[in-house]
Amino acid sequence: MTHVMAKGANIPLTAAAVRAVLRWTGSPGSPDVDASALLVGAGGKVRSDADFVFYNQPRHPSGLVRHLPKQGSDSGSEVWDAVEVDLAKLPPEVDRVVLAGSAEGGAFPAVAGLRVLLYDAGAGEPSDPLAEFTVADTGEVTALVAAELYRRDGGWKFRAVGQGYASGLSGLATDYGIAVEDESADGAAGPDSTGGAQLQRLPEDRHPDHPSEEPDTYTLAPATPAAPLTPPPLPSNPPAAPPPPSTPPTGYGYPPPHQQPQQQPQPTGYAGYGFPPQHQPTGYGYPQQQPVAPPQPAQQRQPQGTFALPPQGPQFQPR
Repeated sequence: MTHVMAKGANIPLTAAAVRAVLRWTGSPGSPDVDASALLVGAGGKVRSDADFVFYNQPRHPSGLVRHLPKQGSDSGSEVWDAVEVDLAKLPPEVDRVVLAGSAEGGAFPAVAGLRVLLYDAGAGEPSDPLAEFTVADTGEVTALVAAELYRRDGGWKFRAVGQGYASGLSGLATDYGIAVEDESADGAAGPDSTGGAQLQRLPEDRHPDHPSEEPDTYTLAPATPAAPLTPPPLPSNPPAAPPPPSTPPTGYGYPPPHQQPQQQPQPTGYAGYGFPPQHQPTGYGYPQQQPVAPPQPAQQRQPQGTFALPPQGPQFQPR
């Protein structure tokens, strides 16, 4: 769903990368419009001139902010210029990204149908914009802050601004800390040049970043599909057999393992045949031990006299 915004309104963003587009209706004799972006810190200033991305410096050194080639409809009635920002990858010291525009050949009241469209850069084409803001009532200005992307509560938000600068793009850039290079009447750097950003358009053969032929569109590179997995080749030599287990297997069909005989506990507390004598403590408080006499061998009886049966009863007498 597209949020149609009024001046000063803001919306939260969830897209990791966005494309901000300045779009207008072109007509003969109307000014041309260029989009630009400034990476601003918490103090409201850029860190260096490299944080100004525009037609003469179309790519930030980090590659996270890019000025895209200008495009138009087939009939030529619609023209647009855009910048693309990777919000999720910007370093923490970048607090805002100011989305600006400048008019060449006239002031903004002569630009018909000027509006800002914000797209999710990862959504592909075609897709509906996340937000739309019509820029109007700018006054007789040749530069303006159309909108801005800013951090809030760990995320990013988009605000419709529409603030004009009567001093042009040079005044807007200087207000955010850009050192602007002075230009002589013929367009070359003057003797008092500070070596800052050169805001006059460079010819194609002098442009440091644009190739000789630019593509018709510029989008984020799609994710490369993963290559299909292939099984690894079989080894030429079969793997060696695993070593025998450290403990022999047991069970049916295997001889019983050799076991050490368990030592039987010996009874204590008494002595006798087959047991070693027990040493009982002696001394004061212990009963005196009586010596145990060794067993005597059994004495054999000697026969005495003549052996005779005892007298028998009459039932056993011979008849």
